[in-house]
Amino acid sequence: MKKFLFSITLIFPTLLFSQIFSPVQWEFSKEELGNDEYNLFFTANIDDGWYLYSQFIEDDGPLPTSFNFFESDKYELIGKTNEEEPVKEYDPNFDMILSYFTKQVVFNQKVKLNSDNLTLNGELMFMVCDATQCLPPEYVDFSFKLGSFPEQIETNEIVDIQSPSTSNLVTTVNDDSENESSKEKGMWSIFFIAFLSGFAALLTPCVFPMIPMTVSYFTKQSKSRAKGISNAIIYGISIIIIYVGLGVGVSAVFGPEVLNSMATNAYFNIAFFVLLVFFAASFLGAFDLTLPHSWINKADKASDRGGFIGIFFMALVLALVSFSCTGPIVGTLLVEAASGGNYMGPIIGMLGFSLAIALPFALFAAFPGWLNSLPQSGGWLNSVKVVLGFLELALAFKFLSNADLVLQTHLLEREVFIAIWIIIFAFLTMYLLGIFKLAHDSDLKYVSVGRLFTAVITGMFTVYMIPGLWGAPLKIINAFPPPMHYSESPHGVGYTKASGGSISSHEKEGQHLGPQGIMVFHDYDKGIAHAKKVGLPVMIDFTGWACVNCRKMEEQVWSDFEVKRILANDVVLISLYVDERTPLAEEEQYETTIAGKKKKVRTVGDKWTVLQAETYKTNSQPYYVILDHNENQLGVSANYQDYGDVNLFKTWLEEGIDEFYQ
Repeated sequence: MKKFLFSITLIFPTLLFSQIFSPVQWEFSKEELGNDEYNLFFTANIDDGWYLYSQFIEDDGPLPTSFNFFESDKYELIGKTNEEEPVKEYDPNFDMILSYFTKQVVFNQKVKLNSDNLTLNGELMFMVCDATQCLPPEYVDFSFKLGSFPEQIETNEIVDIQSPSTSNLVTTVNDDSENESSKEKGMWSIFFIAFLSGFAALLTPCVFPMIPMTVSYFTKQSKSRAKGISNAIIYGISIIIIYVGLGVGVSAVFGPEVLNSMATNAYFNIAFFVLLVFFAASFLGAFDLTLPHSWINKADKASDRGGFIGIFFMALVLALVSFSCTGPIVGTLLVEAASGGNYMGPIIGMLGFSLAIALPFALFAAFPGWLNSLPQSGGWLNSVKVVLGFLELALAFKFLSNADLVLQTHLLEREVFIAIWIIIFAFLTMYLLGIFKLAHDSDLKYVSVGRLFTAVITGMFTVYMIPGLWGAPLKIINAFPPPMHYSESPHGVGYTKASGGSISSHEKEGQHLGPQGIMVFHDYDKGIAHAKKVGLPVMIDFTGWACVNCRKMEEQVWSDFEVKRILANDVVLISLYVDERTPLAEEEQYETTIAGKKKKVRTVGDKWTVLQAETYKTNSQPYYVILDHNENQLGVSANYQDYGDVNLFKTWLEEGIDEFYQ
């Protein structure tokens, strides 16, 4: 029994990662147009969460969908293969705008028949990805019977050449759970940032003085302490209702489709940039944002009614009166949440923001003695506004950068973006130290401890960014500036390919310079032979030229010094590119069956795809395996989703290597 359980513990991790994905099912149909002309239809049914690339993809991007009609003098093609209008979005990993389809897409090709009947054969090639992985290219044969064939074959008959049904495939893990998990993490991030922003709004001159005034009103006007607390709670709930209602309104007006397009739409991002600069200017003292006085007066009159309605309108008065301070923060939160592409983002953001504002009123009403501990209002409140203004200005350039990337104008490359941020945070540091002051600032007789500590943090951040001008990765802020390749010096100032050496100690013939300067083999047999010769374990890296997460793994995890050292010196690294289009010699080409589906092996990439699928029962990348000299797997396999962390990946490497020497 113990042996059985031990065996299960060894097998289960492998099964967990062993998944053959088949997210696209093709259907083929035809339509007779007359005059011996036909319209051939190719319908791709795409699983949720996956996307199929268009026929029109620029070089250096993922592989486009393509159609190959076998030549014959019995027919001729009329025009090119048409496709429906694709979704077009900028992909920073490929630094280009990519066109793709989701759920379903129909391609069509017109042909003219030059004989009485014909079986038109051909093949299509496609590649699909989801949010976490790309699959190797697949070939699918198609066949259409055209002309005067027996009547039982209808002209609009769907001819599905993929005879194996999805029931024949290896059971896969549902990726929806992963997508839902990432969405949940994104919502929690929005909530947390909005919650902190709500506390920042509390420390502005428009809101902070209202806390003791409002709480005192509830405690004095109420007949009992319990009534005062309940009124304050109702007041806080009303604040939440008002701001969440604003988030609901934004989501309802724009809708999920518009929200989904905001992140990559250049003109939306330019509009957001202008809006945030406007908000920043307000915080910096250029002008005050105010709402019409008639709105405030009407809400103030309604607040005299008493009861729940009266308290609700008191909360509305607070929201209207404090708009000059809270408006820019609320606007920024709504912009940031909406540009994330999820219609729940603005709602969750407003919930976090309003909760942070509402909590103090309920707490101070419950414990009025705490009011004595509040600091006195003064010039420091305006300083909070100014600091927020600088942060708004810095954030604004993130959206301008997005627009620049989409439009490919190269006006705001990485070095320019970092230089702007250095200047902004340098001026913020000088402001905190009292070197200069802005409108509405009071005279600063001395620098408080809080201002000094904040200035130290912003000063350190400014200095940290300076090496980024010469190619430093700046991992702390890598989500904000343009990617490394979108710069005047993509590899850093002074970089030349000739100087890019390797830290490997066993460079031999057959190796190639790989990611992070590590020497790798691209041929499985040569790599295994070399590992036996030098006495090191093998790490197989199933990867792809168009694999986004492969590049993330190489840049974020392999770049760690210890990980790089291990990969360069303690293992023989074999990187097998499943989308390598180099054709195999004719005698090496063959046909096999994987998970009930026929697979033609014509290219080097096909060869590695079959190796991965047949040996490890998966076809997703990146996928890592450590082997001994008998090609037996050591430990469990690794992927990006579960081992995309430096410490986890390093531990996985060490455990596999340790097993090799046992």
